[in-house]
Amino acid sequence: MSAPAVVVGASLAGLRAAEALRARGWEGELVMVGAEPHMPYTRPPLSKALLGGALEPAGVELECEGVDAEWRLGVTATGLDPERRRVALDDGDSLAYEMLVVATGCRPRPWPGEGADLEGLFTLRTVDDSLALRAALRPGARLAVIGAGFIGCEVASTARSLGVEVTLVDVLPRPMRALGPLVGEVCARMHAEHGVELRLVAPVAALLGDGAFSGLELADGARVEADLAVVALGAQPNVEWLEGSGLAVRAGLICDEHCIAAGASRIAAAGDVATWPHPLASGGLIRVEHWSNASEQAGVAAANLLAAEHERIAYDAVP
Repeated sequence: MSAPAVVVGASLAGLRAAEALRARGWEGELVMVGAEPHMPYTRPPLSKALLGGALEPAGVELECEGVDAEWRLGVTATGLDPERRRVALDDGDSLAYEMLVVATGCRPRPWPGEGADLEGLFTLRTVDDSLALRAALRPGARLAVIGAGFIGCEVASTARSLGVEVTLVDVLPRPMRALGPLVGEVCARMHAEHGVELRLVAPVAALLGDGAFSGLELADGARVEADLAVVALGAQPNVEWLEGSGLAVRAGLICDEHCIAAGASRIAAAGDVATWPHPLASGGLIRVEHWSNASEQAGVAAANLLAAEHERIAYDAVP
């Protein structure tokens, strides 16, 4: 009997990889390892429908019934030995694998300075994060959102719909940098029209509060009084557990064009954690933090693990 196929990351990417392994003919054991205690769920509603109360947690769950797997939830991978083909877990166990999919995703970048432990300071990545923030968003509450990217703008919009007073702060001259200046200007105008106070080109110098968050001090000396804050400064890939494995890690797990980890033919990666060469970037390495990429890339990664080397297909989906 061969060792199981192991997927580390019970995420959208992890689930789609597991489905693809089964669909492509893997009949052996399949083990899903997830750091969260929840079965896989979709993340986009966490800053919108779930946060706003239009959905409850059951409404974001993904369909997993078709995957015949052992689920190891609430367990974090802590190390990898590609030569022995074993994954170490934080419960003291280790798993042998025949093939491995790394789908450990990202986590929010924390506030980098003093005050990161203040009560009333939130980040948003998980169902539990969304529910905790939702419980704090009450009509008339004052919310400061630090960072005007996707998460920051979505949280600001949802909070305003709940009657929360919102100040959106960013170092750049317009929100939604990824979508360019034209769309950024439109987004800024829409937020302002709906009552969001925009503080742009306004670096945050300090978080205020003694035990509990009470506001922001900006670089120009101005202050923003608030009852709570969301830190939305982007995300960083969960690759620390791969240190010492010998795999190439630089802003993600580096893979070839087939989503196979560089120098490790039995290991693939998919989703936010994967970095790979894309033809639209002239073969340069990219990493895409988007749900559609997680879903599409996972299917290709799993298929290529099962395929002969000369039959593997390049992953070149348009981000």
